Amino acid sequence: MSIKISKVNWADAQAQLMAIRREVFIDEQGVPEHEEIDPKDPHCVHFLATNETGKAVGTSRLLPGGQIGRMAVLQSERGTGLGAKLLLAAVEYALAKEYSDIFLHAQTQAIGFYARYGFVAEGPEFMDAGIPHRNMVYQKND
Repeated sequence: MSIKISKVNWADAQAQLMAIRREVFIDEQGVPEHEEIDPKDPHCVHFLATNETGKAVGTSRLLPGGQIGRMAVLQSERGTGLGAKLLLAAVEYALAKEYSDIFLHAQTQAIGFYARYGFVAEGPEFMDAGIPHRNMVYQKND
């Protein structure tokens, strides 16, 4: 399977990005739409994964402060390494732009995934959109 990760801007790719996020967060996980959609999107760097047919199958975003978020992969594409590619695209971009901090709020069931790519959990568990999360900080391997 051939996956392409592209850096896209919100104005051009909003429909594709939101279709993925709607399916994963709103439909599957039950996140209320008013919590999923926020005014930060136009100010973020977005990454879009497309498969060999050009179908949008995954997304992530990087906020100006270094937070990676809205990581979403369609159910049919999970377990293929796509999530890792999206995460690493955001990390590599942040490192290249010399962000001082790179962090994310991981759903607790995904902590092990993020830990494999250099993120370390810190602080207490907290609820976000009714789902338990932990803050995770990227530890550069110098």
